[in-house]
Amino acid sequence: MPTYSGELRAHQGARFAIIASRWNPRIVDALVEAAQRTLIEHGVGAEAIDVVRVPGAWEIPMTAAKLALTDRYAALLALGCVVRGDTRHYEHVADGCAQGLMRVALDQGVPVLNGVLAVEHHDDAQARAGGAHGNKGEEVALAALEIVDLFQNLSSADRMSAS
Repeated sequence: MPTYSGELRAHQGARFAIIASRWNPRIVDALVEAAQRTLIEHGVGAEAIDVVRVPGAWEIPMTAAKLALTDRYAALLALGCVVRGDTRHYEHVADGCAQGLMRVALDQGVPVLNGVLAVEHHDDAQARAGGAHGNKGEEVALAALEIVDLFQNLSSADRMSAS
């Protein structure tokens, strides 16, 4: 019985888009830098990484959908930060963003990695943007490399079984 998995490697011609919110720039910029650095460290050329800035987390899914339709990208990395406030706005934005990203991935068949932090306090965000809990930008970049490799492996297996 075959087992399929992905590895942390760049594929020739694979392009990545990082869709990042401008809201909470200190946090999001640290996520973007870590994602770019991680992709480059694993063999992705800087010219194969596009960074697309959007106003906030709410705009990330619709931008992901537009980019997915171009068929240019092996994976889309969504980065942002939503901090709980005194109103329900937090739930609407964070939940809507996550649901929208999943919808893009399922509808378009393009891996969409969710690195949009949904946290209680700014300290929690800092801990996940290079602090005590690592960097979510790095984590989603590693996941993107792995899922792209897995999809390549699955496509190769499909071609082999069809012949």
